[in-house]
Amino acid sequence: MHKWHVYSKLDDASKAAAEFIADSIEKKLQQKGICHVILPGGNTPAVCLAYLAEKKLSWDKVHWYLGDERCYPRGHAERNDVMLDHYLWSRLPDTNIHTIPAELGAEEAAEVYRNRINSIDSFDIAFLGLGEDGHTASLFPDNGALNDIRSVIPVHNSPKAPEDRVSLSLNTLRKAECRIVLTGGAAKSDVISRIKRGEHLPINCLGDINWYVDEAGFSATKS
Repeated sequence: MHKWHVYSKLDDASKAAAEFIADSIEKKLQQKGICHVILPGGNTPAVCLAYLAEKKLSWDKVHWYLGDERCYPRGHAERNDVMLDHYLWSRLPDTNIHTIPAELGAEEAAEVYRNRINSIDSFDIAFLGLGEDGHTASLFPDNGALNDIRSVIPVHNSPKAPEDRVSLSLNTLRKAECRIVLTGGAAKSDVISRIKRGEHLPINCLGDINWYVDEAGFSATKS
C-alpha cells in the first residue's frame, strides 16, 4: 500500500520527490500529451516545488490544481495558491493554473471548482501533504466532510484556522493514478508510526502512496 523512500535530510527527500514528480509528468506527457497535477499547500512542499521548477519540461502541457484551499481573501499570505505561486508557478515559463475561488466561501467555491474539474475522470498525479493528526488536503479526522462523495467539497469546523475550507474529496484523491506525499521532521514521527500500523486516518484511506520522508520523521517506525 505504501512505498517508503527515506533520506537523511528533508532537503534530500524534497529533491528526490521533485525528481519523481518530474519523471511522472514526463511519462504522462509522452502517453497522452497532457498532465493534470494536484498540488498541496503548507510549508513542507516549498523546497520540493522550487526544485521542480528547475526541471526542463513541456510546462505548457501541464495543468495545476489545488488539493485544498483556505477560505481567506485572494492574496492572503496563508492561502495555498500564494505559496504555490511563489515557489512554483512564478518560476515557470508557461502555466495552466486552476485555483480554487475560496474567497467566495466554502459552499460556493466548492460548487464552482466542482464544475471546473468535472471533465477530468481522474488526475494523473496527486502531490499531497500530511498533518500531525493524519489529515491530508483539508480532510481531517472525524470531520463530516469525509463522508461527502462529491468531487470537491466544502469543509467546515476545521481544527486548524481557518474553520472554512474547500478540498478535493477522498473519492477524488483515491482515483488519482499516482499519489505522493513529502513529509518529515520529528513532529511527524508519531503519525507516521500510526500510518504504518494501518490506523484509520484520512491519509490511509487513499490507497497506494509513494512516501518521501526524512530520517527524523521515519525514526520512530524503525524496528
